[in-house]
Amino acid sequence: MKEKKILIVDDDSVNLKILTNILDNNEYSIMQASGGLEAVKMAKNNHPDLIILDITMPDMDGGEVANILKNNPSTKNIPIIFLSSLIKKEEEKYSSKKDGIYLMSKPYNKDELIRIAREQLYWGGKTAKEEGKKNVSYF
Repeated sequence: MKEKKILIVDDDSVNLKILTNILDNNEYSIMQASGGLEAVKMAKNNHPDLIILDITMPDMDGGEVANILKNNPSTKNIPIIFLSSLIKKEEEKYSSKKDGIYLMSKPYNKDELIRIAREQLYWGGKTAKEEGKKNVSYF
């Protein structure tokens, strides 16, 4: 099986380390970004198969990152898991396989994160733009 690339984006170095330890195995190659601007650049240059994205970051928030990537032809199909304490458990049900966006609250269950990551890697990131919608906005 081809090694999948996952970009983890969080301004907290401890969170980056924990997430890397959870997802680092033979199936995945992990890249890290500590801010939104760095994440956009890395996504455009490296085309990860999945992005795990915090919302609150000092330079550019996760919603802005998602807007840029989902409205760019070269990155629009990369699925994104928003992983944030700003997301409430009941909001997770608003995730959309069709838009390649999944919402997950912190604290999270490690096994659930792995399951969702595998699911998003399997389904890929069809975008709302492909369904005829324009100027998609996330948060």
